[in-house]
Amino acid sequence: MSAVDVKAPANGATARLSLLAGARWRWYEIAFWIVVPSLYFLAPTKLTLLSEILILGLLALSIDLVLGFAGIVTLGQGGFFGLGAYAAALMAKWGAGTAPLSDPLLGLAVAAGVAGIAGFLTSFLVLRGSDLTRLMVTLGLALIVDETANKMKWLTGGSDGLQGVLPAPVLGVWDFDLYGRVAFCYALAVLFVLFLVARQITKSPFGLSLQAIKGNPLRARTIGMPVNARLVAIYTIGAMFAGVAGGLLAQTTQFASPDMVAFHRSADALLILIFGGAGYLYGGLIGAGVFRVMQDILSNITPQYWQFWLGLVLLMLVLFVRGGILGLLRATRDRFFPPSSDKAAP
Repeated sequence: MSAVDVKAPANGATARLSLLAGARWRWYEIAFWIVVPSLYFLAPTKLTLLSEILILGLLALSIDLVLGFAGIVTLGQGGFFGLGAYAAALMAKWGAGTAPLSDPLLGLAVAAGVAGIAGFLTSFLVLRGSDLTRLMVTLGLALIVDETANKMKWLTGGSDGLQGVLPAPVLGVWDFDLYGRVAFCYALAVLFVLFLVARQITKSPFGLSLQAIKGNPLRARTIGMPVNARLVAIYTIGAMFAGVAGGLLAQTTQFASPDMVAFHRSADALLILIFGGAGYLYGGLIGAGVFRVMQDILSNITPQYWQFWLGLVLLMLVLFVRGGILGLLRATRDRFFPPSSDKAAP
């Protein structure tokens, strides 16, 4: 048996152990998913706001998959978000609150399918050119969706929005109530399931290959990696996540309007991700909470100038902290608790 034959299994075993180690749940991840559901009891009067934060976090998570792990700069997630919102809203409207057509889970599946198809068809345009080209292409696609939704009044209701969105009870049991209890639990359950999917994707060999492509696409091509196919796949998955987020918002608010397709949806979600930290998965979730709570507090203190203070905080964060809030926490941890260096092999 040659030296190569001996080393190959060892290298393969090391790679498998590395993947398993990276996929293990840390204590702070478990703590996060204990704290979030407990808000149902800790802040029972803020469940509507918390539901909105969860949905924004899911939208930011869709951008994190595309930008944070694959390096595709995009301003088009708002378009997929709006497509998903209208798809789920139309399902609920046509079903008139009766299952199975207006079933919320079926509506989310249709929202994911519509947004995923749109993401797949447009991904080939996005892959052309540099980051600036991609940014402009995704922005242009989002604006097209926005204007189309505004013009197709016979289907979308135009600027007045889509009325009569009455989804059936969740699993045929729980009706959406005015206090947002069912909406919070429903949004949390969907977010958790999709987070598990996203975590599995990023911790898999496919996810590691995306990070390699982000780091150096030319080198990835030279070792035989199908770069374009991987980017198309993750862009389509990100579009599906955004579509589900839009479907959630339409179902929990029982309304859909061109505002859900507007450019500010993409811009806000991108800011949220930068705020929390790209490439962590949790960055979008934490950023959504901090961003939305700050927005709520500042708009109450200074209704006319709250955007100034929010922009100032974001500017300071970008200038002096690398990696957003999670980057700051990691740098602080490494400062006071530096990781132990591996001993050199004899």
